[in-house]
Parts: sequence; C-alpha cells; structure tokens
Amino acid sequence: MIIRKKSYLHGEDILPSEITDEACYQQRRFFLKMMLASGLIGVSGRGLLAKDACRPYVSGQIKGDVTPERFSTRYNNYYEFTTNKKMVVHLAKELTTHPWNITVEGEVKKPFTIGFEDILKMFPEEERIYRLRCVEGWSMVVPWNGFSLCELLKKAIPTSNARYVEFVSLYRPEEMIGQRQDTLQWPYTEGLRIDEAMHPLTMIVTGMYGKELPAQNGSPLRLAVPWKYGFKSSKAITHIRLRSTQPKTSWSIAVPDEYGFYANVSPGIAHPRWDQRRETPLGKLFKKPTLPFNGYAEQVAYMYRGMDLKKYF
Repeated sequence: MIIRKKSYLHGEDILPSEITDEACYQQRRFFLKMMLASGLIGVSGRGLLAKDACRPYVSGQIKGDVTPERFSTRYNNYYEFTTNKKMVVHLAKELTTHPWNITVEGEVKKPFTIGFEDILKMFPEEERIYRLRCVEGWSMVVPWNGFSLCELLKKAIPTSNARYVEFVSLYRPEEMIGQRQDTLQWPYTEGLRIDEAMHPLTMIVTGMYGKELPAQNGSPLRLAVPWKYGFKSSKAITHIRLRSTQPKTSWSIAVPDEYGFYANVSPGIAHPRWDQRRETPLGKLFKKPTLPFNGYAEQVAYMYRGMDLKKYF
C-alpha cells in the first residue's frame, strides 16, 4: 500500500496562511468557466470539475486529538451485521473482502468494473484527517487513507444527464447476518448530488490509521463525506451508479422524518430523537458544540446557496 503522506486537516481554526489565495480562487473560477463553455458542466455547476479540483483546496487544523484507534474501530454502526455497535467488530470478522470488485455504471460514457488491487495501483493514496459526526450525537476524528471520489468518476466520463450518484453496498446475508432481518431495505443504498460527489473532499476510503480498512469500518471500500452525517458514508461499496434522478436511500425509506437525502450536519435543525447542537467525541467524557457542516462550511456551503436547508435535513 503506497500512501502519500499528505494530511488534509479541514475545518475550524483555519490558519490565514492556509486559506486559498485569490490567484488560486480565480484559477478555479477560470476552470469552471472553461468547462461550462465546453459543455462538461451545466449552468448549475453540477457536473465534471477541472482536474485540479479533485484536490482539496483549503487546509486547516482540527482542535483536539485524533480519536484513538481502539475507539473508532470498536464502536460502529453497521446494521448489515447488528444494531449493537460494540458487537459489530466481532461479527464482521467473518466477512470476505478479497477479492473485491466495484462497478461504475449508469449515466456514463465508459462504464467499467475494477478490482480493489487495481484501484490501489491506479489511484495514489493520501492521508486525510476528517471529522465524522453521527446523527445519534457521537463523533470521532479519523485519519483516513484514500483518494477523491471524483478521480474514479472521471474515468467513467459522466454524461450531461448525470445529476446524482447512487452507492450500493454489499448484499451477502450468509455473512452479514443483520441482512436476514428487515431492519432496512437491503442492499444498503445511499446517494449524493453530482456536485457533492465531485467535490474534492468526498473521498473513497481504502484504509485508516495507515493500515488496511477493517471490516467493521467498511472494508475494503467506503465513502467519507465529512460535512454530512455518518450514514451518508456508505460502507463495503460494490456499485456506483450515476443517475438522472434522485435515488431512494435505505434510511430515508425506513425513517423519512429522521434521515433526509441531504443530511448536512446541521446543529440548528431539531431532530426528533437526538440533540444536534452538541456531540460526544468517542473516548471523551464531555460534549462539545457541533459545527455547521461539521466544520467544513467554508469549503462546501456554496453548493447549497439559496436552499432552505431546514427543509432538506
């Protein structure tokens, strides 16, 4: 496993010296205009971005320590196995994760299927330290290894009809015993808008803490979308489908008033069951305030300008 030791620490307390300078900002605007002129993105800006935009463009510092590995790998929501967070680590040991293929299809010009080992060869890994905030009120800070999702999507060449991206997780009830229950609609399905999926912070994760991704954390391939609640970061992905219409997602089907499609971390929006204003970091005794967009507002809030986010939990 080759990891580029390049740590992106996004969010609050961004140092002035690390804020994107005006020249870089104007260059990004230029690229967007050029892509618009060439027909690769629509007037809404939802579509392919320039090559350089597959790199996170603002870095900062996160207060506090990275969550110890013993906490983040032993307290997991993974209903494919069980609703008991502390039992997932034991039940997931039976999951076969090699060999593994992922298919990119749908509204693309070049659909393809690729094996996990080939993905590691094709896309150099980076280390990025991201926050993860669960809608249930707990959180962690994790050093993920992987690469921007847009690097993978560009290989398929999305068509002008691609407006959403659907993620389908593994369905294997003989090993994932939670799938023998009708807790959710299986296989687990999630989705993003195309501009969210192409955003450089949206990450295909292949490891954590400099090691192979554990089964209980979504091995071998999962998403990390750091400004959204954790349930948007699909685990054990087998299919990525680009669509012209918004996909139905497992949690929004099961409990639509608690799990919306957008699911941006929103401390100002009341939840039926869990307080979103504060969170408990794993391994800590005290709560801390939750930040809008989980602390990534400067990087992502522009995508929702003009939307009433209280209608789009």
